[in-house]
Order: sequence, then C-alpha cells, then structure tokens
Amino acid sequence: MAARTLLASTALICLLSSPAMAEFALDARYTDADGDMVADIPTDAAQLVDPETLIFAYTPVEDPAVYAEVWTDFLTHLEAVTGKTVQFFPVDSNAAQIEAMRAGRLHVAGFNTGSNPLAIACAGFRPFAMMAAKDGTYGYEMEIITYPGSGIEKIEDIKGRTLAFSAETSNSGYKAPSALLQANYGMVAGTDYEPAFSGKHDNTILGVANKDYDAGAVANSVMVRMIERDVIQADQVVSIYKSQTFPTTGYGTAHNLSPELQAKIQEAFFSFPWEGSSLAEEFNKSGEEQFIPITFKDNWTVVREIDAAMGVSYACQ
Repeated sequence: MAARTLLASTALICLLSSPAMAEFALDARYTDADGDMVADIPTDAAQLVDPETLIFAYTPVEDPAVYAEVWTDFLTHLEAVTGKTVQFFPVDSNAAQIEAMRAGRLHVAGFNTGSNPLAIACAGFRPFAMMAAKDGTYGYEMEIITYPGSGIEKIEDIKGRTLAFSAETSNSGYKAPSALLQANYGMVAGTDYEPAFSGKHDNTILGVANKDYDAGAVANSVMVRMIERDVIQADQVVSIYKSQTFPTTGYGTAHNLSPELQAKIQEAFFSFPWEGSSLAEEFNKSGEEQFIPITFKDNWTVVREIDAAMGVSYACQ
C-alpha cells in the first residue's frame, strides 16, 4: 500500500449475527433448487433469452469514461468468444446497476463486493469469477483514511468529525466500517460522528485528499490504482485502519441467459489473455493478473456475516 499505515488490523471483524435477523434468501421470482444460493437457470425455454447484443457494466467505483477504455480489449475478446456484439454500459450507482439487471437491460456485469448479495437476491445475478494475482491470491482491504495534519491518528479521534462513505450497498465503503465502529468502538453514525455519502470510492478518496472530508472508508485497491495513475499523491492520505482481506468485485451473468451463452461468457473470462491488454494496464496496478472461479456461497461468507450483523435486508423494492 503506497499510503502510510499507522494502524493495521488483520483480525476478523467479530460481529455475531442476531437470532432475529433473516438469513440470505432470493426474491420470490427466482428458484434455488440446487442450494448454491444463486438463482437457477430457468428450465422453461420460454423464459430464456439469447440477445444479439450483450450489455456489460462494471461496478461504479471510478470515472465510467476511464473504465470504458480499460475494458475495451476484454469486451473485444468477449465478442469473439460469444459471437455477440458487446456494449459497455456506464453506471453511476450500485442501485442503477442492480435495477438494470433486474429489468433485463444488463446481461454481464461486475458487481462490487457489498452489492453482490443484493444483486443475487433481487436481480438474479449469477457470479462465477473475480480477479486475482498470478499466484491465485485475491481481495482487498477496507481502510479508513484521513489527511496529514487532520488531528486524526486513531479510530477514536473520528468522534465529532465527518467520516465519508461511498454508498450503503458498499462493503468496504459503508457496511464493514459502520459495523466495526459500532461493535468495536461503540461509535454510532449521527451520534458520535457525522456520516457523509460521496457516491463512489474515488469521490471519497479525492475528498479526503483535498480535505473536504475529515476521514473516509475506502477499498484500498481503488486507492492504489488512483495513486498509480497520479490522480492523488500517496502523501495526501494517511491510513489509520486496515481490515482483513475481503473478496473483490464478482463477475457474472443474468440468470436467464441461455445455458449455452452463459457457458460461452464464462469461457471468455477464463480464456482472456491478460498480458499486454488494456485490462492488465489498469488492474496490474493493484496486483490482479487473471480471472479465477468463485462461488457466492463460499467466497462471500464474511460479507453475509457483516450484513447479518448490521441487519441488512435483501428485500427487493
């Protein structure tokens, strides 16, 4: 991590689920006969879709214009493998991305860590991959950052100050830090500190670096890439807390794409030649060099535990 770290913690955020909290469940429009916690592919051929143009969206963590270029080589590869035209769909919020898939306007997507459960429950998202390093290690940490000279040197110093989050669906940008502050430090938003929502991780990072926010909770993989691109300088931010490692963006498909098309899309992810690609140029900055298989049931356990501890509802609006 290029930013200076004053306090690091790799301990699990120990938050036990309340017996009153509902378990993860899919919306009534989906079925899960095999128990893998994601929507089954419909068995009725009339419910399947096989669009001529596939719509792809990447999680809205940074400037959509930047990432339209970043994904160019991959989307060309996806077109070659599937025989489909592929269109990049820029989204400006997690809610808009989830709604687009639920409404059938989005076919392939990368949903951020925290919004994966809601996308699965409410939009029929079927994740199967995430980025990883060459040795198979993966993930990112939630960091709470401030700026030099802010007077904040430890978590307790946030009391009475403004802490920026990205969005309520974000794991590292809201759910994990909120749970941490309440469970481990007895600090409640609106009482002990003033919460602010920036909309995206990069907005939080820029806001802290420019002293618009006293502190912010962010995914450090986003911060690494912003530092590498000289969007901010490493000495503009100071990290006061670093969490355990969380799974990163989950990539997958809408549940009702034809089985053959879903198989082709998976083939495209796992056969993508990273070296020298536009994807590698961006994501190598945070250590990712390949796509690896994942399952929501296994890889998102810690995220569901945090959601349960916070009383997060997966009810669809």
